[in-house]
Amino acid sequence: MKLASALLIAMTLAAASPLYARDYPSDVKNTMEDRTEARSDMAHDTAEQNYERAKEKCDDLRGQAKDACIAQAKADLKKAKSQAKAYEKGGKAQAEATEEQLKADYKAARERCDQLSGAAKDSCISEAKIKYAK
Repeated sequence: MKLASALLIAMTLAAASPLYARDYPSDVKNTMEDRTEARSDMAHDTAEQNYERAKEKCDDLRGQAKDACIAQAKADLKKAKSQAKAYEKGGKAQAEATEEQLKADYKAARERCDQLSGAAKDSCISEAKIKYAK
């Protein structure tokens, strides 16, 4: 009798499980993905807007100072975009984003060093290489 009861319960649960484990509607299922994508899009848009504002500030400068300012604005843009991409993908993408950010910072630092000359420039480049592991 116990075996029959156990089989009856097992069959009932097996028949009912598709009702409980059903797929959610696509609008509910994709909500998290949509939010992540929306946040990523917003981060990209914000990065672009910040870059445009930073470039406008650079317009007042001349020569090497302007070049360094633009290089820093580009570095900030690359960093923001790589952070957004890493947030969207997670895991390995975050490590890649960190590497991209270091490269962007190094490039901006080298541009700042180009304003200097002689020993000061050499020292600046050496410090940038140490700081950004080049």
